Amino acid sequence: MTLPPQLRRISANIWELPVTYKEGMLVPARIIASESLIGGMEAGVFDQAANVACLPGITGYSWCMPDGHWGYGFPIGGVAAMDPATGVISPGGIGFDINCGMRLVLTTLTEEEVRPRIRDLVDQLFSAIPTGVGCTGFVRCSKPKFRQVIENGSRWCLQNGYALPQDLELTEEGGCFAGADADHCSDKAIERGYDQIGTLGSGNHYCEIQVARPENIFDERTARAFGITIPNQVVVMFHCGSRGFGHQVATDYLQTFLRVMTSKYGIKLYDRELACAPFSSPEGQAYFSAMKCAANMGFANRQVILHRIREVFSRVFHRSPEELGMEMVYDVAHNTAKLENHLVDGRMRQLLVHRKGATRSLGPGAPGLPERYRETGQPVIIGGSMETGSYLLAGESGAASTFFTTAHGSGRTMSRHHAKKMVQGRKLLDDMEQRGIHVRTASYGGLAEEAGLAYKDIDVVTRSTEEAGLSRRVVKLVPIGNIKG
Repeated sequence: MTLPPQLRRISANIWELPVTYKEGMLVPARIIASESLIGGMEAGVFDQAANVACLPGITGYSWCMPDGHWGYGFPIGGVAAMDPATGVISPGGIGFDINCGMRLVLTTLTEEEVRPRIRDLVDQLFSAIPTGVGCTGFVRCSKPKFRQVIENGSRWCLQNGYALPQDLELTEEGGCFAGADADHCSDKAIERGYDQIGTLGSGNHYCEIQVARPENIFDERTARAFGITIPNQVVVMFHCGSRGFGHQVATDYLQTFLRVMTSKYGIKLYDRELACAPFSSPEGQAYFSAMKCAANMGFANRQVILHRIREVFSRVFHRSPEELGMEMVYDVAHNTAKLENHLVDGRMRQLLVHRKGATRSLGPGAPGLPERYRETGQPVIIGGSMETGSYLLAGESGAASTFFTTAHGSGRTMSRHHAKKMVQGRKLLDDMEQRGIHVRTASYGGLAEEAGLAYKDIDVVTRSTEEAGLSRRVVKLVPIGNIKG
């Protein structure tokens, strides 16, 4: 595509659109990307990043990560920090699947041990973890109990036998966003979510069995610190969020903000998808509380799925989860807004950081890290396509410029509709089987949407985050089994 003529290169992997690019921009927009990635960016990414730069209270820059592509409101991969006193909160800067996130789990098994049982293992995971549109979970949860879940997140799971104490230690925010109040969530949102705890859902959500092969380790010392200690070690990575509950929370407050944004608060609308309200307003605070509820649903959802994964592995290999070494590496969220302290122009400031399809990336020594990761920096999990593999990285101090944020995945290169026109789901499943990746899916059409050709090159994306100083590569993880929604 033709790049905007105003776009200028700041460094090898940083590009900038000046405030003159679009009327109303308060700060420049910056995109993290290699030359090849920037050349493949959709025009909509530049326009959306510029629209974000128009939001009241934005601080520093409007950022977009290397996996950036067109989204709703913010580009996927969009990051913006707002001054809580003068700035806004926008559901379009968080996403509909609030706290869609990644979790990585270790085992002491090797590829050689797992390969003979991969079909049984994947089939049992597919039976134990509901997938697909509208699926419901095995946790029988009343609506009043669900309100407890969304206010307490992984803490509820610990109290009810679905978590270990160290699981919470190794989850962002301890698995609970404080200040969540279920009274700020609509009855419709509760109705959509109360029976979905422990479900993958559909789209790009998955549970994948992966291998850390010696030739794919970039940083052996950090890999060992993260628990990758044996050749061809098998790990489990999964990706899911707050399901229908989070979607309804976002929908409810987008409608609310559209009603009050201009008429009550006089905020100029550059894009209806960026509907917002002052963060300090009653509407802004109510959404922030409801968003935290959805974030806690995401944490609880992934925690219950981990419980099921441990059960399946224990059943298939006739050993306890403890004997199998099924400890977490980390759980990282994307699609959130959080109040955080950041150094800006030499002064520490509290900012509301929106991360839409972007993940936190704390460097060594940063407050908020588990003690075991003080020296290494935060484990960062960047999911690739089910055909190509994913990455475990470590946060870098250089990410301070992006409010300690990095990419969250490889990023789409084409729409789901386009992918379905190009790929036959059944043939893709057979092809992957021939390449040693056993897959179970709720829908051949859904599988086709997630074909590797629909995504950017994960190797290029992660190399860009490393070269930009946001997160460094530790190990590439290659798939051998996958369940898909």
